[in-house]
Amino acid sequence: MKLLEKTSRIYLIVSLITYLAAGFAFYWLIKYMIYDEVESRLMVEKRDFETYVRSHDTWSNNSYFVENKIEVVPVYGTYSKQVTFTDTLIYDRYQEDMDPFRQLTFNTIIGGAPFKVEIRKSMIETYKLIEAISAVMVTFLALLMIIMFFFQRSLSGKLWRPFYDALSRIKDFDWTKDKKLELAPSEITEFNELRDVMVKMAFKMQHDYKSLREFTENASHEIQTPLALINARVEQFIQAKNLDQEHTYWIEEIYHAARRMSRLHQGLLLLAKIENQQFTAQEELNLSELARSKAGDFEDILSHKQIRVEFRHKGDFLKTMSPALADILLTNLISNAIRHNRPEGRIEITADAESLQISNTGAPLKVDPERLFERFKKDSAVAESLGLGLAIVKQICDNYGLQIRYENAGSLHSIHITLRGS
Repeated sequence: MKLLEKTSRIYLIVSLITYLAAGFAFYWLIKYMIYDEVESRLMVEKRDFETYVRSHDTWSNNSYFVENKIEVVPVYGTYSKQVTFTDTLIYDRYQEDMDPFRQLTFNTIIGGAPFKVEIRKSMIETYKLIEAISAVMVTFLALLMIIMFFFQRSLSGKLWRPFYDALSRIKDFDWTKDKKLELAPSEITEFNELRDVMVKMAFKMQHDYKSLREFTENASHEIQTPLALINARVEQFIQAKNLDQEHTYWIEEIYHAARRMSRLHQGLLLLAKIENQQFTAQEELNLSELARSKAGDFEDILSHKQIRVEFRHKGDFLKTMSPALADILLTNLISNAIRHNRPEGRIEITADAESLQISNTGAPLKVDPERLFERFKKDSAVAESLGLGLAIVKQICDNYGLQIRYENAGSLHSIHITLRGS
């Protein structure tokens, strides 16, 4: 969810709750004020009634008290002097419905006898007034909320525009190129501070990337040259005829160690280049067909070890990535399946639109499956393995949003590569 949508939703919810609370409070306040006014008038009429009774010591329906709203009935036994206000309904014979009234009830002495007096005042006009005020208030608050919502949304969009512009430029920024990150200045101090920080970070990233790239290139050249020289001299010693068996053994050990060091050096440099995204050329590739083609490159080794390859094509697994890294990915997976296979075993390559699976028969895994894709984690039974092949595969998958996992079913070991989230 975008920031503007999130803030708009929060504002809408808070405004709605606030306006509803304010509406209820306003309604009850108006009702309280009107009721207070009605009760005040009833108390005035109570005083008028008592004044009339004191003057005449009797009561009769008098024109002074209009609307026939006073009812006097005798009280038998004890009575209370408490004054109470209540709501009541009285049948209107003209309208043939029940009308609301506010009623004042009290006891008094008339002609030496106790009577209960009920003074009523119609609330019809009062309720109509409350309904009218409430309708106007609800309409006003609804219009105010709608206007403020769109005003807040428009204002937020304008205020956050420099942020979204900067975010868009940062997304398109490529630190592997020499072009500097350029962000437009803003009238808002915080956005200008963020701009300065991002420009400095981008410059530092470009500088670090360039330094690391130069280091890997120099290291590749400077280390590979003496290793190649060592291998060449050792090969000359091996071919010499005047060496005894012991010297030949030690020279062969040096030769194998130098070759292993050369392969290790190349693997680590490759990992560094992948991590720093130095493979920038990309195109959409069909990994299903590439896997079939790559398996054909190992035909001699497969024939020598009598390993059978079964290819199951259920769809094209398409992915935009570097062709060089795709070749390294499939080469490492297939060579790993061959290296850890058994004589007269098999390799299964299964591909569909969302996954690629390479399985091979082999001995039980001696490494913790959870740590299989870490560097230098390898099966001790395979001496020539460096423990970098699957680490390189994992790094390539991470760079291109692919998910990789290992599964085992009996003697069949499988590496699954799927689109992340599939």
